[in-house]
Amino acid sequence: MPNYAGPPPGAPFGPRFSPYVAKKSNTGVIVAVAIFAIVALTGGLVAAVALIGGSSRHVADAGYSSTYPTSTYATETTTSTTETTSSTEEPTTTRPARTTERETPASQTPSGPRSVAATGNNPLFARPNYGLENIPCSLSRWASDQASVERFFRSGIGCLDAMWSRMLGAVDLPFETPKLAVPRSLSESSTPCGSGGTTTGVTPFYCPTNNTIYMPMDRIELDVWGNHPGPYLSILAHEYGHHVQNLSGISEAYGNQRYDAGADSAAGLELSRRMELEAQCFSGMFLGSASVSGGSVDKNIYNEAWNAQDRGDDYARNGKRDHGTAQHNIAWWQHGATTNRNQQCNTWLSASADVS
Repeated sequence: MPNYAGPPPGAPFGPRFSPYVAKKSNTGVIVAVAIFAIVALTGGLVAAVALIGGSSRHVADAGYSSTYPTSTYATETTTSTTETTSSTEEPTTTRPARTTERETPASQTPSGPRSVAATGNNPLFARPNYGLENIPCSLSRWASDQASVERFFRSGIGCLDAMWSRMLGAVDLPFETPKLAVPRSLSESSTPCGSGGTTTGVTPFYCPTNNTIYMPMDRIELDVWGNHPGPYLSILAHEYGHHVQNLSGISEAYGNQRYDAGADSAAGLELSRRMELEAQCFSGMFLGSASVSGGSVDKNIYNEAWNAQDRGDDYARNGKRDHGTAQHNIAWWQHGATTNRNQQCNTWLSASADVS
């Protein structure tokens, strides 16, 4: 597997390393030695609860639908040919055939980039210097009325598109922008993923069936965060992280593995936590990169997001340990924000204790 620095430390609040550009040519800055030194010294997750300042507030427990449709793109299961020696992540259990899926004849296979059904050895993690390019983000002004909220989220998706489209293109993976729905309440929308899948309809979520991010007004905790845009942007970036997982093929491999393990088994719930914590790390990568790019994501928005990541099973309303502890949600987000390296967000290769 690709070299991996280990579980994320509780990243210190203060000066951050400059985010990095993903290029096919392998040019770019290697992750700062300090990060690896911290990992080697800690050997595991460091509590970051103190960074929250004792606040009991939390960002809505963002979710990913439990519906796993056939990908829009033709996919192939492969093993990375870069810095990889072995893989134990792909299950060998034979699953019953799904009657709703049909294989695409070779003669009809679409041209262009295709997703790769793999988790830990996905092409996203093939090189240690892969990360998001620093691109200025232009956000619409935040206000709490529905029209302003939708404009804000649409502008945020534009910023996320600019960064992630280049990253996916650099590793020959497909890209398309997600759709967005901002209803006053989820009951106003019809979704093929039900009311939020594993999150039982109490939070924002991404539905891969129709490639849509749902951000209902009654699920983004306006009463908690008021006119501070940082937490809302981090929630959007988390859901967009699930979109990236879907485009890359991580979602397909995850769905197959969880199906085999049993969705609510101990192994199945651990897979769900790996999925969610990876999306947390991707969210941090975006905020960290955007905050040094000279656009709308200034230090205030970044700091608001930094101090708003105590989501997770601690606040879950579905009774399942499928998102990870608040401490791990904090640590993975902050790790992504301070490293901006895809490999550093590869939760699939981390020890079980680091995704509990």
